[in-house]
Amino acid sequence: MVNEPTHAPLLSIVVPVYGVEAYLYQCLESIRADIPAGESDAVEMIAVDDASPDGCGDMLRSYAAGRDGVRVVHLSSNVGLGLARNAGLDVATGQYVWFVDSDDWLPPGTIPAVLDRLRQHQPDVLMLDHLRVHEDGRREVDASSHLLRGIPGVTRLDDQPQLLRVQHTAWNKVVRRDFLDHLELRFFPGWYEDIPFSHPLLIGAEKISVLDRVCYLYRQGRHGAITSTRSGRHFDAFAQYERLLDWVARKHPDERLQAELFQLMINHYLVVVGNDGRLHPHLRRDFFHRAAEHYRRYLPTGGYPLPSGVTGLKHRLVGRGDWLAYSALRQAHRVAGRLRRPGPAGGVDTGTVTADDDPGRGAGAATTDEGVTITQRRDALAGSRLP
Repeated sequence: MVNEPTHAPLLSIVVPVYGVEAYLYQCLESIRADIPAGESDAVEMIAVDDASPDGCGDMLRSYAAGRDGVRVVHLSSNVGLGLARNAGLDVATGQYVWFVDSDDWLPPGTIPAVLDRLRQHQPDVLMLDHLRVHEDGRREVDASSHLLRGIPGVTRLDDQPQLLRVQHTAWNKVVRRDFLDHLELRFFPGWYEDIPFSHPLLIGAEKISVLDRVCYLYRQGRHGAITSTRSGRHFDAFAQYERLLDWVARKHPDERLQAELFQLMINHYLVVVGNDGRLHPHLRRDFFHRAAEHYRRYLPTGGYPLPSGVTGLKHRLVGRGDWLAYSALRQAHRVAGRLRRPGPAGGVDTGTVTADDDPGRGAGAATTDEGVTITQRRDALAGSRLP
């Protein structure tokens, strides 16, 4: 049971909760303690207990008791991040909604800055900057953060197309609720649920505001996080991109936009297929071929901006479905990385090839984790003639 607030707040912050007992209090306090004095009616926090298997449900009950502006929704069964966000959205009453993940947190001064910008610009979407925070405390600027610089006032995607390349997450955007309903956007089940949600927000918005300050601290390397979990569920990305591209084809059939999204999609697939922390070795080949199928299906008729350098080479290999050459290229980069790594005595690892690494130096053919021999990879890459 969720109690309705007396007055509609300006901002609803929805926090889906699952398996984050060690981080939950930090997240909740970073929100509640940051609400300015006299602004308690302007912000509501809705925590959604997604049938968490640890003590999160009891923590939420205790935290909400006696704290105004904090409401809790308890789900009877686990539905996943996207559908848990929907459950919070269903009971949110604010003019704007912000989805904050429960293992992350906000730096001091964020809530006042967000409220001020919402009142000043009244945007459809407010975009926020963030930092990546590693388990050792190291803080890192996101590779896309520079795309948020130098955008005063309100804008549209047509005027600032680089905004489409800012990290496509729900938590770096505060969204006007009426606008969200107008687009008929909700989260879909499965992993990578942000893909068909985040991009349409920017595509459909008439008024985008950018708050060029760090408003979100994104935890890296947490056990159980999607980006550090080996699983076949990374294949969910294909269904999510199908939903996105279907929405774009129906709502905004613009070739330039489709070409930009196509490049982002292939870039994303290459990140997943090349990441040892996401895919088991025996799944990597299948993922590559699924990506190649999407390349053929969604390739814009007028082409798309092919990246330069090694990334462009990888795009071509995906387009050709050439797993053998891609695997050879990937292995070459892994070997190069080992050569650059400092050795045990502080020197440089010479990367000496042994019989275990190169079949040409031993009796048996060494294989990589994808089951392709290193000789096959070398021959495939050397003989690959690219368009």
